[in-house]
Amino acid sequence: MNALASFYSRFRVADRLLLTGHSHQAWPDVAFDAQQRAWLDAAALVDAKWERAEAQAALVRAGFARLLGVTAEEIALGQNTHELVTRWLSALTLRDRPRLVTTDGEFHSLRRQLDRIAEERLIDVVKVSARPVETLAERLAAAVSQRTAAVMVSSVLFDTAAIVPHLDHVATACMQAGAELLIDAYHHLNVIPFDVREMNVESAFITGGGYKYCQLGEGNAFLRVPPGRQWRPVLTGWFAEFAGTRQPPTTGVTYPSGAAAFSGATYDPTSNYRAAAVFDFHHGQHLDAPALRSINQAQVRLLKDAFERLDVDSGVAHIEPMPDDLRGGFVALRATDATAISVALASRGVSTDARGDVLRLGPAPYLSDVQLGDAIGILGEVLAGFQAHR
Repeated sequence: MNALASFYSRFRVADRLLLTGHSHQAWPDVAFDAQQRAWLDAAALVDAKWERAEAQAALVRAGFARLLGVTAEEIALGQNTHELVTRWLSALTLRDRPRLVTTDGEFHSLRRQLDRIAEERLIDVVKVSARPVETLAERLAAAVSQRTAAVMVSSVLFDTAAIVPHLDHVATACMQAGAELLIDAYHHLNVIPFDVREMNVESAFITGGGYKYCQLGEGNAFLRVPPGRQWRPVLTGWFAEFAGTRQPPTTGVTYPSGAAAFSGATYDPTSNYRAAAVFDFHHGQHLDAPALRSINQAQVRLLKDAFERLDVDSGVAHIEPMPDDLRGGFVALRATDATAISVALASRGVSTDARGDVLRLGPAPYLSDVQLGDAIGILGEVLAGFQAHR
């Protein structure tokens, strides 16, 4: 048994083949205790609980800041990335710059919202092909013009786990044109080291959350706001009325400086209690991003090698080709029957998921090599059945 598994006893990770580490990792047991503490604080303090809730939120901002290599003051929190991204979109100067640039490989929350905006035909939404990923940043940079308000791109593609290299080229193009850059780091955070200075993207807004590799669960998303920004999102919550340092007096609605301008409204603080406890647990177990990257790479390599030894007909399933140094936190298998294969695996006790024609196999740091091997063995048996019916 993996030594970490004992800390995740309530999720029974030692007894289950959970290859959904790219989507929903198990929560350590400390998260259960933290959720109880949130309830008890509410019962004891009623409406006076918010001082303690804000203390938890401060710990969560600090946790995300450490993962990005920024300060906690640059972090705004939200229940999900869509909430924060729509607030951010509402602050852009779209009347003067009615053009948004993105890719055709973005996650549904951004993809759907931009598709809906495009339907109104007031904003020009340009989609650059996400493949080949090796040249994506250069092609995005080339698409930036003086009419571009912003570029929105993931640092790791959600369907294939391909790491997008050279995002600094996009940041430079945006700065030169006066456009903004928003990086979706959800599939990057806490499985691949992310540092805004080392990546040369200090000018970028960054969003992501804790539902996946961070093990924080729902309700823990963030928006990193570069220092010195004075923004006035149209979609604004009343918390922004009381947060942070005030901007100079203006006519109309006033906003605080920096990340606080993106503050929301009343929320369920339970998620922040849970997240603060998990961040502390990770620190105590020395599970920082470099350590987790090392664990993940070994697990991904094991899954990849074990699958290749199955000698599966490539027409049934094959590994999405990419250089190993550009492969993120999971193994993506191209398969026409990806959803049916995932369903068949679930019936055999192996949890996976499918996105279109991609079956995603995501390990997690609490799984053992034996569990990963067992899961691939069952996958081989399932695929043999599909192959026999071709």
